Amino acid sequence: MKDNAYKFIIKDFPLQCGVNLPEATIVYKTYGELNKGLTKGKALRTMSPNVILYPTSYGAQHTDIEWLIRSDGILDPSQYFIIIPNMFGNGLSSSPSNNQACKLAESGFWFTHLDNVRAQKKLLDSLGIEKLALVYGWSMGAQQAYHWGALYPECVKRIAALCGTAKTTDHNTIFLQSLRTALTADPAWNGNEFEDIPERGYRAFARIYASWAASQAYYREGLYYQFGYDSLEDYLLRGWEANYRKRDPHDLLAMIDTWLHCDVSNNPTYKGDYQQALSSITAKTLVMPAETDLYFTPEDCQAEANLIPNAEYLPIPSIWGHRAGNPYQNPEDEAFITEAVAKLLKPVK
Repeated sequence: MKDNAYKFIIKDFPLQCGVNLPEATIVYKTYGELNKGLTKGKALRTMSPNVILYPTSYGAQHTDIEWLIRSDGILDPSQYFIIIPNMFGNGLSSSPSNNQACKLAESGFWFTHLDNVRAQKKLLDSLGIEKLALVYGWSMGAQQAYHWGALYPECVKRIAALCGTAKTTDHNTIFLQSLRTALTADPAWNGNEFEDIPERGYRAFARIYASWAASQAYYREGLYYQFGYDSLEDYLLRGWEANYRKRDPHDLLAMIDTWLHCDVSNNPTYKGDYQQALSSITAKTLVMPAETDLYFTPEDCQAEANLIPNAEYLPIPSIWGHRAGNPYQNPEDEAFITEAVAKLLKPVK
């Protein structure tokens, strides 16, 4: 594939919704070098794992989130072997836009984080990787990180969960339903699929998203003007709507459905026992909400941190809202996160 990404194909992959995919594909990219002593069959088994798994967030592909992987960045490829697996539904890995078997929820089909993490585990097994130094995730990436910690506690040494929860709250559910409703209210939607480009749907979708993604203080102070936007409408059009128009609307719905179904305990291991799922996470866990996040509030994140035995709760002091956890335009928040992750990555005895 272009930009040195790879494909990992799984034959006959059963999904949690009950559908069996004849062929499931994960597109992933790696950065840095793997400690040679970590692969199966090698002699140097005592070397510390240097693998970081960095799952994608809503609407993002690996090219959108790899900016923080650099020697002076949050994740250092000179020290770690970093893997970004693209989430199901994001347009690169198996998605409605590239796999006819991936129908939408109206026909009883959806992806879950259990599906993503199980597939990612198969990918790691194929690479001979048994231990992860860190699972680092923002937003839906943080949701996957929690699933990793609960489902494969023996594999995960550390978790950095930025601006995400292990279970979608009722309040968050309403936000997601508003996005879904806005997109499918477009006349191009026939009740099961889009027959044309949902022009009005994209427009409404982007404005709902923008209203939640940054805080009231962010807009009050007009921080977006520093990035060259002429007005609030210009910011909404070029900074939000244009980005979501890059994604197939069926894929946007698929990722919403994954987010809606997020529950770390909804699996055969925990059978709905949410507290048991969180208390089973043995990884050293850094819970980092943004103080002004409207999706994943500090209160919700702290409540989960209190259920994880080895968790540290460290909110990001920022008016950037949810976007504080992905601070590609925000050096202050990036420095805060970089310092916290560096501390987390210090050797665990």
